[in-house]
Amino acid sequence: MSSAIEPFVLTVPQAQLDDLAHRLAATRWPEKEPVDDWTQGTPLAQLQDFVAYWRERYDWRPCERRLNALGQFKTAIDGLDIHFLHVRSRHENALPLLLTHGWPGSVIEFMDVIAPLTDPEAHGGNSADAFHLVIPSLPGFGFSGKPTEAGWGVERIARAWAELMRRLGYDRWVAQGGDWGSAVTTQIGVQEPPGCIGIHLNMPIGRPTPEDLAAPSEAEQRALAALQFYQEWDSGYSKQQATRPQTIGYSLVDSPVGLAGWIYEKMRAWTDNQGKAEDALRRDAMLDNIMLYWLPATGGSAARLYWESFGQFAPRDIRLPVGVSAFPKEVIPAPRKWVERTLHNLIHWNELEAGGHFAAWEQPALFVSEMRTCFAKIR
Repeated sequence: MSSAIEPFVLTVPQAQLDDLAHRLAATRWPEKEPVDDWTQGTPLAQLQDFVAYWRERYDWRPCERRLNALGQFKTAIDGLDIHFLHVRSRHENALPLLLTHGWPGSVIEFMDVIAPLTDPEAHGGNSADAFHLVIPSLPGFGFSGKPTEAGWGVERIARAWAELMRRLGYDRWVAQGGDWGSAVTTQIGVQEPPGCIGIHLNMPIGRPTPEDLAAPSEAEQRALAALQFYQEWDSGYSKQQATRPQTIGYSLVDSPVGLAGWIYEKMRAWTDNQGKAEDALRRDAMLDNIMLYWLPATGGSAARLYWESFGQFAPRDIRLPVGVSAFPKEVIPAPRKWVERTLHNLIHWNELEAGGHFAAWEQPALFVSEMRTCFAKIR
């Protein structure tokens, strides 16, 4: 398999969009839930409204044009095609930054930070803040290839990302991630590949000691409560995907409404909002993201990453420089006290006033400021 980097142009056949419209129109809906909240999952009325917008008002083509205009590429690494955006700054001294998304996200998470990171002078910064951006789709996600063998866990992905940066000619670069992007970026920090000079996480992993549990601080009490809530009420999706991804994959690949209900719930539960996902994320952007699962039929292949690596969400000793941005509505927050036990060169820690799990997507201006501030310390 060639190691060449090839341009990738996205041209979705109209027939595929027509098929989607037919499937949406032919949905067989369940009965309304017998509760008046989200405790049984995505409520019928909310999902019907969301899907009606998808059918009647949403247009895929603007997203397609934007992705093509940014610059999409594919290259085969370790036997698998990797799709990525590569957006270079006009400033030659820009620092290469590798951004990794998570589930149920995609490269769409970073759409609103690309311009200010690559062209800082037009967005409140100066040329010293400039980044070249590399934004890959995880294996089995978006338009990357779908692994046909077991073994594509976060360690292998981290090695592939380092090879991608080498192949692009970057011999000095930094990496950032949240959710699965955090797990992959953490592994990059552990592996210390040549060229990587530091990482940034917006979902760091830390664990309490018995002493912490015996006398938790206020921040630790909040973190423990969030972890308990996640385990009891919010982790069903992860248990299913970590144990039976093939089974759930049939529904996610065949039913667009099933896929939307599966993802829309997390857009609402994991964002900093006033009760609706739309308080934090634009509806068109959420549908752009869902389309990156629907069009390439990756609901099942993306779920398999949980089967491969869900146990890798654990603290890891890292000696490279690390920055952390703690957003207040993170799903599983980790107090600094827990995190700095394994992040031995913590160069940046900031607790933000707004934002949730999808940091760059929800709060692009804050995210950009964090990237500039953190990595200015090691440029």
